[in-house]
Amino acid sequence: MWPNWFRPRPEKAIGKALYARIVQAARQPALYGEAAVPDTLEGRLELILLHAALTIRTLRRDGGEPGRAVSQVVFDTMFEDFDIAMRELGLGDSGVGKKIRFMAEGFYGRAQSYDSALEANEAGALELALSRNLLASEDIDPRASALAGHVLAVQAALEATGGGAMAQGDLPDFPSSR
Repeated sequence: MWPNWFRPRPEKAIGKALYARIVQAARQPALYGEAAVPDTLEGRLELILLHAALTIRTLRRDGGEPGRAVSQVVFDTMFEDFDIAMRELGLGDSGVGKKIRFMAEGFYGRAQSYDSALEANEAGALELALSRNLLASEDIDPRASALAGHVLAVQAALEATGGGAMAQGDLPDFPSSR
Protein backbone atom coordinates (compact mmCIF):
# COMPACT_ATOMS: atom_id res chain seq x y z
CA MET A 1 0.00 0.00 0.00
CA TRP A 2 2.63 2.57 0.96
CA PRO A 3 5.02 1.97 -1.95
CA ASN A 4 2.36 3.12 -4.46
CA TRP A 5 2.10 6.49 -2.75
CA PHE A 6 5.67 7.35 -3.53
CA ARG A 7 6.17 5.79 -6.95
CA PRO A 8 6.92 8.20 -9.78
CA ARG A 9 3.95 9.05 -11.96
CA PRO A 10 5.30 9.66 -15.47
CA GLU A 11 1.81 10.51 -16.78
CA LYS A 12 1.93 13.75 -14.78
CA ALA A 13 5.03 15.06 -16.52
CA ILE A 14 3.82 13.83 -19.90
CA GLY A 15 0.35 15.36 -19.46
CA LYS A 16 1.77 18.71 -18.38
CA ALA A 17 4.20 18.77 -21.32
CA LEU A 18 1.37 17.84 -23.67
CA TYR A 19 -0.82 20.63 -22.27
CA ALA A 20 2.02 23.13 -22.83
CA ARG A 21 2.20 21.94 -26.45
CA ILE A 22 -1.61 22.36 -26.76
CA VAL A 23 -1.44 25.95 -25.52
CA GLN A 24 1.41 26.69 -27.92
CA ALA A 25 -0.63 25.28 -30.83
CA ALA A 26 -3.69 27.29 -29.80
CA ARG A 27 -1.71 30.54 -29.69
CA GLN A 28 -0.65 30.54 -33.33
CA PRO A 29 -1.24 34.09 -34.63
CA ALA A 30 -2.70 32.81 -37.91
CA LEU A 31 -5.66 31.33 -36.01
CA TYR A 32 -6.78 34.77 -34.87
CA GLY A 33 -7.99 37.95 -36.46
CA GLU A 34 -10.56 39.13 -38.93
CA ALA A 35 -10.37 36.00 -41.08
CA ALA A 36 -10.36 33.56 -38.15
CA VAL A 37 -11.18 33.38 -34.42
CA PRO A 38 -11.60 36.69 -32.58
CA ASP A 39 -8.45 37.55 -30.60
CA THR A 40 -10.27 37.82 -27.29
CA LEU A 41 -10.10 36.00 -23.98
CA GLU A 42 -13.03 33.84 -25.12
CA GLY A 43 -11.45 33.17 -28.52
CA ARG A 44 -8.19 32.06 -26.94
CA LEU A 45 -10.05 29.87 -24.46
CA GLU A 46 -12.05 28.25 -27.27
CA LEU A 47 -8.90 27.39 -29.24
CA ILE A 48 -7.28 25.82 -26.19
CA LEU A 49 -10.46 23.80 -25.59
CA LEU A 50 -10.50 22.71 -29.25
CA HIS A 51 -6.88 21.52 -29.29
CA ALA A 52 -7.31 19.83 -25.90
CA ALA A 53 -10.48 18.06 -27.04
CA LEU A 54 -8.71 16.70 -30.13
CA THR A 55 -5.71 15.56 -28.10
CA ILE A 56 -7.79 13.93 -25.38
CA ARG A 57 -9.90 12.22 -28.05
CA THR A 58 -6.79 10.61 -29.54
CA LEU A 59 -5.35 9.62 -26.16
CA ARG A 60 -8.59 7.99 -25.06
CA ARG A 61 -9.21 6.18 -28.36
CA ASP A 62 -5.72 4.87 -29.07
CA GLY A 63 -3.72 5.09 -25.86
CA GLY A 64 -5.24 2.39 -23.68
CA GLU A 65 -5.04 2.85 -19.92
CA PRO A 66 -1.86 4.99 -20.09
CA GLY A 67 -3.60 7.24 -22.62
CA ARG A 68 -6.59 7.66 -20.34
CA ALA A 69 -4.29 8.53 -17.43
CA VAL A 70 -2.40 11.13 -19.49
CA SER A 71 -5.66 12.56 -20.88
CA GLN A 72 -6.90 13.06 -17.30
CA VAL A 73 -3.69 14.94 -16.44
CA VAL A 74 -4.14 17.12 -19.54
CA PHE A 75 -7.72 17.88 -18.49
CA ASP A 76 -6.77 18.61 -14.87
CA THR A 77 -3.81 20.78 -15.89
CA MET A 78 -5.98 22.76 -18.30
CA PHE A 79 -8.54 23.56 -15.64
CA GLU A 80 -5.87 24.36 -13.05
CA ASP A 81 -4.48 26.82 -15.59
CA PHE A 82 -7.93 28.34 -16.11
CA ASP A 83 -8.40 28.60 -12.32
CA ILE A 84 -5.11 30.49 -11.96
CA ALA A 85 -5.98 32.79 -14.88
CA MET A 86 -9.37 33.68 -13.40
CA ARG A 87 -7.83 34.46 -10.03
CA GLU A 88 -5.25 36.67 -11.77
CA LEU A 89 -8.13 38.48 -13.46
CA GLY A 90 -9.53 39.24 -10.01
CA LEU A 91 -12.32 36.72 -9.58
CA GLY A 92 -12.86 35.77 -5.96
CA ASP A 93 -12.70 32.28 -4.51
CA SER A 94 -16.46 31.89 -4.39
CA GLY A 95 -16.94 32.65 -8.09
CA VAL A 96 -14.04 30.63 -9.48
CA GLY A 97 -15.40 27.19 -8.58
CA LYS A 98 -18.73 27.89 -10.25
CA LYS A 99 -17.05 29.22 -13.38
CA ILE A 100 -14.71 26.22 -13.57
CA ARG A 101 -17.65 23.81 -13.28
CA PHE A 102 -19.50 25.74 -16.02
CA MET A 103 -16.38 25.67 -18.22
CA ALA A 104 -15.91 21.93 -17.67
CA GLU A 105 -19.50 21.27 -18.73
CA GLY A 106 -18.91 23.44 -21.80
CA PHE A 107 -15.73 21.53 -22.59
CA TYR A 108 -17.56 18.19 -22.55
CA GLY A 109 -20.26 19.57 -24.85
CA ARG A 110 -17.71 20.97 -27.27
CA ALA A 111 -15.62 17.80 -27.22
CA GLN A 112 -18.71 15.76 -28.00
CA SER A 113 -19.72 18.04 -30.88
CA TYR A 114 -16.21 17.90 -32.39
CA ASP A 115 -16.08 14.13 -31.96
CA SER A 116 -19.49 13.68 -33.61
CA ALA A 117 -18.50 15.94 -36.49
CA LEU A 118 -15.22 14.09 -37.05
CA GLU A 119 -16.96 10.72 -36.85
CA ALA A 120 -19.57 11.87 -39.39
CA ASN A 121 -16.67 12.70 -41.73
CA GLU A 122 -18.66 15.56 -43.29
CA ALA A 123 -17.09 18.96 -43.79
CA GLY A 124 -20.42 20.68 -43.11
CA ALA A 125 -20.81 19.04 -39.69
CA LEU A 126 -17.33 20.12 -38.60
CA GLU A 127 -17.78 23.63 -40.01
CA LEU A 128 -21.09 23.98 -38.15
CA ALA A 129 -19.55 22.82 -34.86
CA LEU A 130 -16.66 25.26 -35.31
CA SER A 131 -19.02 28.07 -36.29
CA ARG A 132 -21.09 27.59 -33.15
CA ASN A 133 -18.23 27.11 -30.71
CA LEU A 134 -15.46 29.33 -32.06
CA LEU A 135 -17.25 31.95 -34.12
CA ALA A 136 -20.54 32.39 -32.18
CA SER A 137 -22.67 31.74 -35.26
CA GLU A 138 -25.70 29.47 -35.51
CA ASP A 139 -25.10 29.03 -39.24
CA ILE A 140 -21.92 27.98 -41.01
CA ASP A 141 -19.59 30.96 -40.92
CA PRO A 142 -17.37 31.45 -44.01
CA ARG A 143 -14.29 31.45 -41.74
CA ALA A 144 -15.15 27.92 -40.59
CA SER A 145 -13.79 26.29 -43.75
CA ALA A 146 -10.20 27.34 -43.03
CA LEU A 147 -10.61 26.38 -39.38
CA ALA A 148 -11.95 22.96 -40.40
CA GLY A 149 -8.83 22.47 -42.52
CA HIS A 150 -6.71 23.29 -39.49
CA VAL A 151 -8.67 20.85 -37.31
CA LEU A 152 -8.23 18.06 -39.85
CA ALA A 153 -4.49 18.76 -40.03
CA VAL A 154 -4.24 18.69 -36.22
CA GLN A 155 -6.23 15.46 -36.09
CA ALA A 156 -3.97 13.90 -38.74
CA ALA A 157 -0.85 14.93 -36.76
CA LEU A 158 -2.30 13.47 -33.57
CA GLU A 159 -3.22 10.22 -35.30
CA ALA A 160 0.24 10.03 -36.91
CA THR A 161 1.82 10.27 -33.46
CA GLY A 162 -0.78 7.94 -31.94
CA GLY A 163 -2.37 7.92 -28.52
CA GLY A 164 -0.11 5.15 -27.26
CA ALA A 165 3.05 6.99 -28.28
CA MET A 166 1.77 10.25 -26.77
CA ALA A 167 1.01 8.42 -23.51
CA GLN A 168 4.66 7.33 -23.45
CA GLY A 169 5.92 10.90 -23.95
CA ASP A 170 6.19 11.21 -27.74
CA LEU A 171 4.67 14.66 -28.12
CA PRO A 172 2.98 15.52 -31.41
CA ASP A 173 4.11 18.28 -33.71
CA PHE A 174 0.97 20.34 -34.16
CA PRO A 175 0.79 21.82 -37.65
CA SER A 176 1.09 25.53 -38.14
CA SER A 177 -1.96 27.21 -39.46
CA ARG A 178 -1.97 28.68 -42.96
